[in-house]
Amino acid sequence: MLATTRQRKESSLKKMLGPAVAVAMLSYFGYHAFNGELGLVGKAAIENQVAELESELAQLKEQRLIMQRRVFLLMPDSLDPDMVDERARASLNLVHPNEVAILRN
Repeated sequence: MLATTRQRKESSLKKMLGPAVAVAMLSYFGYHAFNGELGLVGKAAIENQVAELESELAQLKEQRLIMQRRVFLLMPDSLDPDMVDERARASLNLVHPNEVAILRN
């Protein structure tokens, strides 16, 4: 007895499944490449944030340099009498007899 084989016609839906999945994946990744957080639109926001942080870094470096200069003036090797006098007055609340003290709230 001969076995008969049954051949089925491939459905058009099955033929379209592969290309439909590929198109869906391409559109998903394409959308996120353009509009995503790290995409082309997000790149501008990141560049703005970098510029802001760089300006803040420059300000902080300047403040640090000012503080380093003040600390250097208080070092025992290079003691500045005016700086010592200023710090003593601020810490001990002292005033010379010929000075006028102005109190602020």
